[in-house]
Amino acid sequence: MLVALAIIGLATIVVALARWITGLEPVAAFIEQYHGTYPLPEGAPVGLPAWLGWSHFFNVLLIALIIRSGLQVRGERKPPASFTSKRTGAKVSLTVWLHTSVDVLWVVNGLVFVVLLVATGQWMRIVPTSWEVFPHAISAALQYATLDWPVEDGWVNYNALQQIAYFATVFIAAPLAIITGLRMSTWWPKGAERLNRAYPIEWARAVHFPTMLYFVVFIAVHVLLVFVTGALRNLNHMYAARDADDWLGFAFFAGSMLVVAGALLLARPALLSPIASRFGSVTAR
Repeated sequence: MLVALAIIGLATIVVALARWITGLEPVAAFIEQYHGTYPLPEGAPVGLPAWLGWSHFFNVLLIALIIRSGLQVRGERKPPASFTSKRTGAKVSLTVWLHTSVDVLWVVNGLVFVVLLVATGQWMRIVPTSWEVFPHAISAALQYATLDWPVEDGWVNYNALQQIAYFATVFIAAPLAIITGLRMSTWWPKGAERLNRAYPIEWARAVHFPTMLYFVVFIAVHVLLVFVTGALRNLNHMYAARDADDWLGFAFFAGSMLVVAGALLLARPALLSPIASRFGSVTAR
């Protein structure tokens, strides 16, 4: 209760401060000049294709499993079972096997997403193409802080703050998670002394967990803004590949959340063991 009250109090202060700042004449003039969105390059696609919606769903499903299993690995003292790989002979907990296996699927989904992003020109929507992105992003942040949302049309163009956030997530945070996760995995060559000295596992551990926290914060803010800035329209964009205000996108979203919840409930040793045993041996603790 105290934490909730503290958050509400802090949010109230931030909103009041932001409204005071944006009421100053120089700041108001800045926002009028940089309203939050700059034009995309000529030839940029309009709308969101169906493949992007499917990729988004798989990403949500996989990242939920990754975060949950990652937290379990971090706090695990007595693993429920162990997995020994047929390929490498490495022995890890069943939870680590799940985390690593889902990581592989997440990477595959991400690679397909990036390839399609480049092939279809959708990259222009999330990769900054002008230095104007920075003043527009500052303006958008100020407008969000006042709870007076930036005027935008996500079907055509994201605002600059969204663009920076999506770019950072796809092209900075995701690669960091992959590179640091690989260093900590059993796939990393153990005998490569020079390579191990050049890239100590302590560095990977120091970066990997904060990167996961970034994803948690990004997801929380992303979901919050989806719902408070026009839930039906936003969910249609993301899940139904259409620019409308009806309930179809919400229905797809609700169904996808049931799938995610089901996957999280089913990801337990009794059901994971038969799957893992196809790739190695599973022994109970």
